[in-house]
Amino acid sequence: MVWEIVIEALRTSILVSGLVVVMMMLIESMNITSHGDFFSGLRRSRAGQILVSAALGAVPGCMGGFASVSLYTHGIISFGALIAMMIASSGDEAFVMFAMMPDQAWWISLVLLGLAIAFGFLVDAIYHPKRPQAVCCDPSYALHEEDAFHGADGAAGPHGHSHRHFSWRRLLMFLGVAAFIAALLTGLLEEAEADAPAGSDVSALSGSRLGGINLLSEEWMYWLFGALSLIVLAVLIFGEDHFVDEHLWRHVVTKHLPSCFAWTFGVLLLLGFGLHYLNIESWISSNTALMIILAALVGCIPESGPHLIFVTLYASGVVPLPVLLASCISQDGHASLPLLAESKTSFLKAKVINFAAALAAGFIAMIF
Repeated sequence: MVWEIVIEALRTSILVSGLVVVMMMLIESMNITSHGDFFSGLRRSRAGQILVSAALGAVPGCMGGFASVSLYTHGIISFGALIAMMIASSGDEAFVMFAMMPDQAWWISLVLLGLAIAFGFLVDAIYHPKRPQAVCCDPSYALHEEDAFHGADGAAGPHGHSHRHFSWRRLLMFLGVAAFIAALLTGLLEEAEADAPAGSDVSALSGSRLGGINLLSEEWMYWLFGALSLIVLAVLIFGEDHFVDEHLWRHVVTKHLPSCFAWTFGVLLLLGFGLHYLNIESWISSNTALMIILAALVGCIPESGPHLIFVTLYASGVVPLPVLLASCISQDGHASLPLLAESKTSFLKAKVINFAAALAAGFIAMIF
């Protein structure tokens, strides 16, 4: 059991860190290639930031959340937009909800999206700095003077030639991304079927189908991010030396990857051992108010596993909708783990606001 907990924490840490790095590399590439203009429109529109971030959070799983966290930590979206993502996101539980109760899952997602946008505007109305504040990086994604002469695609410099050499850094990043793609597409990073909630059909967890494609399945999302990772491979092949060494290696890999992996692995390992000796289900009673508080508290844990109990209890008719609503608002799966790695202060502030929003929505829903 000990090794199972360690291996599962390691698997999830590699998945989370890999997805975060891929997202950062893509954002870095788009921003530098466009000379900083790609996100300029989003940076100028506070309403656009909230709407885009809430929409990313509404995407089942944690991948949209990773994108929002990356944008926030680089000062592109506001704190209110970050809160909107965290409220809209239900993490991996969204996959389970769509599998176990697809009809309810659709309108629950719409309710979460509406609440996310409302709270996003409310937070920004109260806390509104002159511009989104980068918590760890330069908000312009560290545009350098050299970027004015060398594009990320290896365009010629002022002397009519490009600077592209296959250094050990470029090769190491290429092999790392290639290995990550292989792990995604071969299923090495997928959760074991034993982790599926009790009473659910594992085959049903594939999600809704459209023309034979499982649009809401984790497997389909892995293929999507595998394809996006191929773009990163192309950037690593054709990118100019300065961009690869300074932006991708020094900025993304050496600055973000170690802290993201260390915090993710440490938190998951601690939670894995803790939850093995703590039976959350045994705490459950018929008191709806107590269950709302418990669901909101458990939602503060940056992990997907503990929250599945509230999904299965609601699907079984044991707890009412306000409990599930509080759980969905408070928790965001693994999406906030990169935020914890980058800025503990922002993580704590966001979780406090998320917790308060979950309690407010849960108790209002209970009254009505």
